[in-house]
Amino acid sequence: MHSKFSIFCHTQSSYVDAICRRLGKGRHHASILYAHWFRKGEILGLEKLIEPQAVSLVREMIELTDFSLPLCSGSQEEGETRKFLLKMKDGLETESVLIPMDAGMTLCLSSQVGCRMSCAFCQTGKMGLVRQMTAAEIVAQVFYARFCLQKPIRNLVFMGMGEPLDNFDQVMQSVKVLTDPFGFGLGLSRITISTSGCVDGIYRLIDEADPALNLAVSINAPSDEVRRKIMPVNRKWNMKELKTAMLAYLAHPRREILIGYVLLKGINDSISDAEALADYLEGLSVKVNLIPYNPQQRDRFSPPEPEAKEAFLAHLRLRGLRTLLRGTKGQKIMAACGQLGNSFQKTTD
Repeated sequence: MHSKFSIFCHTQSSYVDAICRRLGKGRHHASILYAHWFRKGEILGLEKLIEPQAVSLVREMIELTDFSLPLCSGSQEEGETRKFLLKMKDGLETESVLIPMDAGMTLCLSSQVGCRMSCAFCQTGKMGLVRQMTAAEIVAQVFYARFCLQKPIRNLVFMGMGEPLDNFDQVMQSVKVLTDPFGFGLGLSRITISTSGCVDGIYRLIDEADPALNLAVSINAPSDEVRRKIMPVNRKWNMKELKTAMLAYLAHPRREILIGYVLLKGINDSISDAEALADYLEGLSVKVNLIPYNPQQRDRFSPPEPEAKEAFLAHLRLRGLRTLLRGTKGQKIMAACGQLGNSFQKTTD
């Protein structure tokens, strides 16, 4: 008896190939099955698309395919912002967040359970890396939001739990599935990969990713001295090396980078910090997203004072940088930036 394989890790082409390897036939009907599942979210109604003589063949395909989703183990709402937890087959949970935006609903995706980057201001970093998520588990988050929660997803951001470029192959496979024109059909320009500054991953993006895919880089400090204290990744790749990688990424004319900067009171939120950040970003085609720190368990940082964040914003704009100050959404349900992470799922490594 053949073992089942998850449909969520496959593009239409790879799914058809997998079916044909098992059955030796069925290319046309496997294509129909795949498209129907990702466009309707169910098998119901499929029989109307196939000839009566092909029903038994399609049933064989269905028997070979694992359509199962992780179970929802929790959900919280704050206004229109919604955080949901999916429990995977090994009992571990992933957290995802639906965020209402001016241009439609954005889904914040997780790519790892936990994270090895250990950024000091991030709840997920306190967990350590528990394990990598598979492409199927990543795609399942989108499927759940789209069909179980009935939310029309316009944008995807890999800004949930984990460092996406630390799970490069599975993240890129999930992007292929999510953008497959015979499946979800999401546009690459609607997907953003975020990184804490994994330089080798940025170079892989340059070599392997479509230029339409968006990149966000979390800087969070104006200097190596400050960044090393709050982002251990800076000990491996300093800010000069990171800027060199960003310049290489921006060599393609279609590319731009979103710079994330978490404002921490008394750490990186002064006017001199803003001036140093502007100097660092000179020559880069970027937009800056300022993010006031969101409170966490056992806080060691504080959000900036209102006048400090407004002054920081004004100074960057004065220096000619396109800069936005992100409003807080989902803070009360621990769904805001830097708040994701189940403290009971810590690694034992």
